[in-house]
Amino acid sequence: MTTEQFSVADQTVVVTGSSQGIGEVTARRFVEEGANVVVSSRDQEKVDAVAESINDENPAGRAIAVACDVRERDAVEALVEATVEEFGSLDTMVNNAGASFMAGFDDISENGWKTIVDINLHGTYHCCQVAGQQMQDQDEGGAIVNFASVAGQKGSPYMSHYGSAKAGVVNLTKTLAYEYAAHDIRVNCIAPGFVATPGVETQMGVSAGDIERDSVDRNIGLSEEISDIVQFLATPASSYIVGETLTAAGVPDIMEETPQS
Repeated sequence: MTTEQFSVADQTVVVTGSSQGIGEVTARRFVEEGANVVVSSRDQEKVDAVAESINDENPAGRAIAVACDVRERDAVEALVEATVEEFGSLDTMVNNAGASFMAGFDDISENGWKTIVDINLHGTYHCCQVAGQQMQDQDEGGAIVNFASVAGQKGSPYMSHYGSAKAGVVNLTKTLAYEYAAHDIRVNCIAPGFVATPGVETQMGVSAGDIERDSVDRNIGLSEEISDIVQFLATPASSYIVGETLTAAGVPDIMEETPQS
């Protein structure tokens, strides 16, 4: 049985928000598998450290670090330009950068609302459009993997700003997938549930070391499990998946008892 359809070897990949958590794990995975990866976040010092750590492991691919605030169009354009200058092309764009904070709707200021929507939705718009144009210029197709959240699919208390932005990402993914299909660019999305990232550990006190990956009966996942899906969506193995949002949230929350009539 061949597994070549799952390979990312020789791809050039940008992963935003990759100074920690899902983004960092994904960047490491791709470089280990032979891809050249641009590690990116707003903090140059942090992404420098991640790229250096990856390269110190002598992987099959190579990582470089480029700081980028996805809210700024000029910064996103510079990110893609640096990628192409270093590696010659852009094959996969992983739009993982995001942010949130918990607050009741009445307590969210206009500035707070705009900040979260700007990072999660407007930032994804910038990255999709700039990466998409580069892929069209190359005339070789490509893949864009966006990140939404289960909060954007069914809502989440005290995260109305974040859920609204992520719902926009889900819709953007489907619409853009239709428009970009003619250019052989596949656009898909991942909607994680709870994942044991450093941010979740800070908020909930649950670390990745507390989770048994092989246990099906759980409601929190690991970054490695999300990076599995990212890799799949970046390869020919997912060639007939276009415009979809793949939910990774563990055991579903369903009504276990039949209501009495």
